[in-house]
Amino acid sequence: MAPSFKKYVTLALCSMQNTLAYRLSFILNFLSSFIGLIAMYCLWQAIYTGRDQLSGFTWEQMQAYLLITFFVNSMLSYYSESSITNKIIDGSVMMDLLRPIQFQKARLAETLGSCVLEGLLSCILIGLAAIFTFGISLPHDFWSILLFAFSMLSSILLKFCIVYLSALLCFWTTSGFGIYWARVSITNLLSGALVPLAFFPGWLELLAMALPFQGIVNTPVTIGLGMTAGTEALKLMAIQWGWIVLLWLLGKWLWSRAVRQITIHGG
Repeated sequence: MAPSFKKYVTLALCSMQNTLAYRLSFILNFLSSFIGLIAMYCLWQAIYTGRDQLSGFTWEQMQAYLLITFFVNSMLSYYSESSITNKIIDGSVMMDLLRPIQFQKARLAETLGSCVLEGLLSCILIGLAAIFTFGISLPHDFWSILLFAFSMLSSILLKFCIVYLSALLCFWTTSGFGIYWARVSITNLLSGALVPLAFFPGWLELLAMALPFQGIVNTPVTIGLGMTAGTEALKLMAIQWGWIVLLWLLGKWLWSRAVRQITIHGG
């Protein structure tokens, strides 16, 4: 293993250990999200009462939509996101400038390390939820499962790029909470996490599809439900990766500007 790659693997493993060290906080944060899933399930169940489908979604598809959305949103949760903003707010980012690592790649490695545990816990909770729901529509053939898995990985990378950019804005603020909640609100709305994009008015759906946020939830969910397949699915994943590359480069540029904001006090 190349030394340059090995150090990022080490960071990922350390991130997993840190997550386990604060496992109670980590689990409670997840349970709060799971309670939100139950609330959304009950809400949509009431909406679908007496209806076969809404905007092309059957109730079985909507149940799967909620579970997949929960999984996507659970990956790179607030627990992972706060580790980036805290480094900037408390000034410990200075230590990263002294290390032979790239700040952006290091944060990605730590995020992926936490995502391993977040993914495992999400699968357990989703499994429990699936026990009490029936008729859930999920991909069955190998090709669909492969496309779905790849789009899920892409959505995590895309979400990281967006989170990383919003975290860097903390260089110009004294607190990260306002930026965090603004980012969450915009992401949840325009990604389809709150309401499927198919439910949006025509103009708003077109706007959402033109922005990177839709690649976080809408793309993997529609592929997973079989609503998008073949060439169209590959096109959506190509758009995902186009945004990943663009936002990654934008993150590198913003970092070069942000480090100029660091001020060292003392003798």
